[in-house]
Amino acid sequence: MRVTAEPFSKLSYIGSEVVTVHKRRIVFAASAVALGLGLSACNGDDGESAAKESPAASASASAPASSEPSSESPTDDSGNGGEAPAGDVTAPGTKLKTGDRAVLPFRYTSDKQGTIAVTVTAIEKGAASDMAAFGDKAKGMTPYFIKMKVENVGGTDLSYASLKLDGVLDGGAGTGVILMGDIPGKCDRETAPRDFTTKGATYETCSLAATKTAPVTGAEYDEGDTYSDNPVVWTN
Repeated sequence: MRVTAEPFSKLSYIGSEVVTVHKRRIVFAASAVALGLGLSACNGDDGESAAKESPAASASASAPASSEPSSESPTDDSGNGGEAPAGDVTAPGTKLKTGDRAVLPFRYTSDKQGTIAVTVTAIEKGAASDMAAFGDKAKGMTPYFIKMKVENVGGTDLSYASLKLDGVLDGGAGTGVILMGDIPGKCDRETAPRDFTTKGATYETCSLAATKTAPVTGAEYDEGDTYSDNPVVWTN
């Protein structure tokens, strides 16, 4: 689920092709295994890669040095990632309002896992012009900014971990669009700081969602087997 982020470019594997992509470049795909994508749609163009290169933009200074864990965590191949630990955590399927706090199991890598608390503080609508950096494939999309506060509840070392919540449309469906990246100054996606290793440590971040259809009115946490089919959802 997670990919390794680099400040400039990655190789993206789509079917049998290898395509060099940069931050915020777009790929629409019906079924593809892709690394470092800027944006992809679940019901897109059957593996068609984007022809346009998006302009470089100054992203928030969140990526650590190469010697540190990356800003995107790798897929957990064990099948047990995100299983709820013993103790009080928010039950799968819980419906919350913005401003509510959920205590959740979290797995970033095999040696970086624990319990976090997430408070969605706002779900804000942006302007279509905010999507310009994502290129022509993003035309007509409206962005939404899912802002949140993340707290280290378990006290384990989660430094440099990152968390992304997905947008939920009015009516409960997913957006069908996966966005990797941010819009500096409006939706800054931050990784956990170096000192996010103790109980009570906090940081703030933002997840970017976009849609061409119904408005985004909610955000969901669907990490790991426990929540993948029954996510925790916040709505305005």
